[in-house]
Parts: sequence; structure tokens; C-alpha cells
Amino acid sequence: MSSRRVQIAAVFLKHLLAALPAAEFGLAPRTRRRSVFALRWRRAFEELGPAFIKLGQLISVRPDEFSEELVAQMQRMQDAVAPLPAEAIRRVIIDEFAATPEELWATFDDEPVAAASIAQVHRATLATPYRPVWGDELPAGTTVAVKVVRPGAAESIRVDIEIARRLAQRVERLGLVKRFDLVALLDEFRETVDRELDLRREGRFADRFAFDFRDDDRVVVPRIVWPTSSRRVVTMEFIDGWRLTDLDEARAAGVDCYGLAVHGATAFMRQVFVYGRYHADLHPANLFVTRDNKIAYLDFGIVGYLTPEERMNITQVMAALVYRDPERALTYSAKLGVDVPAEKITAVRAGLAELLDGTLREDGTRDFRHFGLGFLRLLGANGVRIPAGYGLLIKSLATVEGVARALYPEIDIVQTAQPFTTRVLGQAMGDPARLQERMPAAIRAALRELVA
Repeated sequence: MSSRRVQIAAVFLKHLLAALPAAEFGLAPRTRRRSVFALRWRRAFEELGPAFIKLGQLISVRPDEFSEELVAQMQRMQDAVAPLPAEAIRRVIIDEFAATPEELWATFDDEPVAAASIAQVHRATLATPYRPVWGDELPAGTTVAVKVVRPGAAESIRVDIEIARRLAQRVERLGLVKRFDLVALLDEFRETVDRELDLRREGRFADRFAFDFRDDDRVVVPRIVWPTSSRRVVTMEFIDGWRLTDLDEARAAGVDCYGLAVHGATAFMRQVFVYGRYHADLHPANLFVTRDNKIAYLDFGIVGYLTPEERMNITQVMAALVYRDPERALTYSAKLGVDVPAEKITAVRAGLAELLDGTLREDGTRDFRHFGLGFLRLLGANGVRIPAGYGLLIKSLATVEGVARALYPEIDIVQTAQPFTTRVLGQAMGDPARLQERMPAAIRAALRELVA
């Protein structure tokens, strides 16, 4: 570990020294200075490998804690690495199943179709039919994707996280970073990576997601083949289609982008407001438009969960956006764990009112990203800690809006959410427990009217 610690320190020092001339040794204007250092941070993370690439991706979805320049650079980080030789992947499969790929599948392609920091994906075909947990049977010869955790990935990532955590503790003791909690961020990161390293979690959520959308023939989820799935290997139906970066080709092929934009946004609202569990890592590599005009969800490594109470509170925050009501947004954000100190309330309320006034676009649609990410930045600037789940949901809603607008620029994500938020509020109003809770106040209000 000591040699790795020296290597990490050397890489950061190298990039810091390289940034100094471009930043005019700290004398350049603030925006330029921050842009220079953000670029060097990204290059250092990419050079240091899988753990830091994943950490950079976590930073990219935390605009509440990090500068716009750093978030923008980390969003450009590609989770793509040089593929491992097929022999290394084959050894993992043999270790997991005590069988060679040829004994498990009819065919197995040694050339990977994707290689990322944690796992590598190979194409194969089923040797025998398989009846999945949900959905139609997969016949023999069906093309499948075999996702395999890279050998040594778990150990090397955990070592790097521990080294980074010790460095963060030193930085915090010296008082060099005050705006955010580096150690807490790394602890959150470790939990996220631990979940991603167990591919059984991804398979179980994919099955749950397929069941949730069993009545929706425009949502596609790869069916999991459990006999050839384990902690380090998951086999799933291979999904073919266009990434969101290839939409021009999709439109030329006759795909209904408007319909898919509305349907995709509606499907996400259903995840959040009806089921309380949602895909929290939507980006062009994880969301496809299929050739038969459907939306395919891939890679369920990062998911979010909401209790019924949290769903009701998020509904009220969305209502605050519709009515441009900063007080309501603050009240229900507090119920979600956003604790604004009394001395900061006035400043945060004023900033929030300004944000809400700026949510309407020229075409009359509302800009959730402007509100959501702006709110996170506002809280961060005022030293307010953001609960991880709250930040993840806001980021996910903003991402869904961006995805939907890539398909259809005039979509209004808030309007799409309205039927679901109305349903949540209606159910809450009819909840006997809530009625009992509010009955005394309602009776007092009625008595005041009678005696007035």
C-alpha cells in the first residue's frame, strides 16, 4: 500500500505543478484558475485508474459540494479502460462456476463489447432455453451479454479508497478544505462501489424493474439468466439499439422520439412516485432507444429508494416549483433532511425565490435542472449539508429531464410529473392516520369560523 500511496501523491503533485503556470501561479482570474485546476484534477483521476475514475463520477453528480468547473470536468470523464485479455476474464468465470465459457454457453466471444473500470462485457449465446424470473422464455441461441468483474478490481479499488481516505483525514486536520466533508464523501463512495461490485444486486433489481413495468410494452429490461450469474458474473439478455448520442440515426430510421421522450419521463416518474425505487444512473451508455421504438434500461448498479413519506415530501417540493413557493420548498426539503440553520434561512429563502422565478423558459416549459441543481448549489454555498439520497434524486430528475429534452426539446418534466404528484397527494389526504392527525386543527378552524 505504501508504494501505491507514493504513486498517488506523485501523480497529484505532477498535475498540480503542471497547472501552476497556466493558472499564473494563482494570480489568474478566479474562473480561469478554477478551470485550470479542474482540468488537472480530471487528468490525475484518469491516470490513477478505476477507483479515481469512479470517484470522479461521484463528484460529477455533486454540484452542491464542488465547483461548476470541477463538476463539468468530471462529467467528461469516461468510464472506459483498455480491455483485459480474454484469458483473464475466462479465469474469473472458471473460478465462479468451475466450468469454462464453452461449457456454460453455446458460444462465447473473446472480444469484449465494452470495458469499464469495474467490469468487462462479452457477447455469448445460450446453449439451452431459459425461463427468466419475469417475461417470456429465452430460447436456445439467444444472444446474451456476460458482464464480468475485472480480476483484482475489488481489491485495488478498496486499497485506493483507503489511501484516499487517509489523505482526506490529513487534509481536514490541516483545515485546507472547509466547504465539504471529504471523509464522508469517500465513505459514501465506498458504499456505492461495494454495491456495484456485487453483480447479484444488479440482477435482482433488473428483475424487480421488469416486474414493475410488466404492463408497459414500451419499456425493455434485459432478462437475467441466473444459472450463469454470481457475485462476479451476471448474464443478461443482449439489448441492441441506439445510444442517446446517436439520435439522428434513430430518427432517420423512423423512431418516434417525441413519444419516447414523454413515455420515458413518465416511466421515471412512475419509478419515483409509485414504486419508490428508481434507476439512479441514467446516462447515454445506460439508456437505449431500440429499433422497435422502445426504451431499454441497462446497468442497474446504482439505484435509489424512497419511503412513502419521502415520496409525499418530494411531491410537495415539486408543487413548490409549480407554484413558485420558496417556503413550501424549504419546509418539505427540511422533512427530507435538509437542515438549514436559522441564521441562513433568510438568505436561502431569497436565493430560492430567485431560482423559482427563473424556472420558466421562453417556450413556457419549466426548467427543473435550473431549479434542482441551482438549489443544491445554493445550499452548498450556505454550508448546508445535503443528504445523499436527496442529492441523488435531484440529480436523477435533472438527468431524466436532460435525456427527455435530447429526444424532444419542448418537453416539460414538471408537467409530466403532475398526474403522479396529484395521485400521491390524494392518497395522503385520504390516509386515516393523516386525517386523525389533522382532525383537531380542522375542528379548531371550523369553530373559529362559527364564533367569528
